[in-house]
Amino acid sequence: MNDKSRSGATPNRGWFRKGRSGNPGGRPKASRASRGSTFDVVLERTLAVAGRDGTREIPVEEALQQRTYKDALAGKRMAMREVVKWITEREAWLAKHATKPSRQKITIRAASDPDNADAALALLGIATPDPAGADHRWNRAQLLLEPWAVQAAIRRRRGGNRLTEKEREEIRFCTRDPDTLHWPRGTEE
Repeated sequence: MNDKSRSGATPNRGWFRKGRSGNPGGRPKASRASRGSTFDVVLERTLAVAGRDGTREIPVEEALQQRTYKDALAGKRMAMREVVKWITEREAWLAKHATKPSRQKITIRAASDPDNADAALALLGIATPDPAGADHRWNRAQLLLEPWAVQAAIRRRRGGNRLTEKEREEIRFCTRDPDTLHWPRGTEE
């Protein structure tokens, strides 16, 4: 690299003096940007595509989108990024232009039907009706849980406090054959 400054060098004939423009007329009225790029001209064309319903014409832009979508499904990362970008833009547009839902009060009246739950437990084989233990307050038969369902619930019990004698008694009362239950370790039986 030369240490000498170029300020003393003789100027090139094509150079203009400082402060003097090489284009005194300014920028032309019709700039290149207003005419459209070559890519835009290509996107305005259409392609004939053969499908199940025969041949149809689609814009080049749509054909490129379809190809990008197929590439994304094939696992090509650039295409996947582009499709995710399209989805993000679409969701943002939908969120911006979505109609606001009107807030209307909806009154829901539902009656609980314990017999429906009882029927489901019986159908699944989790409980069996016990006509001898009918509860007169509810006017329906009491259900007894099957030992396998109770045993599964006892096995699922992790940590926490041990079952008290009162809790074990309630479990025995609700089980069809309580003598077959195996209690966890540490429970006095």
